Amino acid sequence: MSKLNKNSSGYIFGFALLVILVCGVLLSVVSGALAEKQYEERELERKKFILKAALGDKMDEVEKPDIAVMYDKRVKESVVNSKGEVVEGLAANTVKLKNEYKKLEKNGSLKAGESINLPVYEVMNEDGSAVDFYVVPTYGFGLWDNIWGYVALQKDLNTINGVVLDHKGETPGLGARITEDKIQKRYSAGKKIFEGDKLVSVTMQKGEGNDYSSDPHAVDGMSGATLTADGVNTMMANYMNLYLSFINAKKS
Repeated sequence: MSKLNKNSSGYIFGFALLVILVCGVLLSVVSGALAEKQYEERELERKKFILKAALGDKMDEVEKPDIAVMYDKRVKESVVNSKGEVVEGLAANTVKLKNEYKKLEKNGSLKAGESINLPVYEVMNEDGSAVDFYVVPTYGFGLWDNIWGYVALQKDLNTINGVVLDHKGETPGLGARITEDKIQKRYSAGKKIFEGDKLVSVTMQKGEGNDYSSDPHAVDGMSGATLTADGVNTMMANYMNLYLSFINAKKS
């Protein structure tokens, strides 16, 4: 019987194919094993952001294993549409904000024939007897890529209690600063989204180092990050408007 020619092109090709197949199987097994863990981490981050928007610095004292426990105890989830109607049978954590965002025109209005799903998170008081805060997610576009956040409104559905902002690819040291507590806390000093009965949202101003404590609809900006700030402003205005029917229904 002839010996296998290890220098032949057929052998080399077959060996390479075998290696590729083995590596493919191993990668598939590892990916499957990690998928559940990755999902759990994403869910934990979502829950932490929602609680952080509502409870602020109190969340700094909560250990990671306790976040989900607190969330399950204090947060009630629902989904509404742009008319403020509850969407039955749809879980808030299954709504893909990026996909819903694609249903919007550039001016923030819904495209013709589209219906958007808007998650709502009611953060209850510690004994679960009443709503303390309403948290709504927002989604938009910054300088380079998508940005998103959670806005916590007090029971009056007018006063912002806190925000959490995040991004995919804003410039480090500039637009990426939207993730810093220092920036986010500028929204939690009694800022309001209504002026009388008119929804005006809250606007991050151009430049930095100015005092807007007397203006309930303005916050200090970020030096060198005007376009990211513009993206945050557009995102806030668009989504507060999308939630307007829900807000009005709750306030009436």
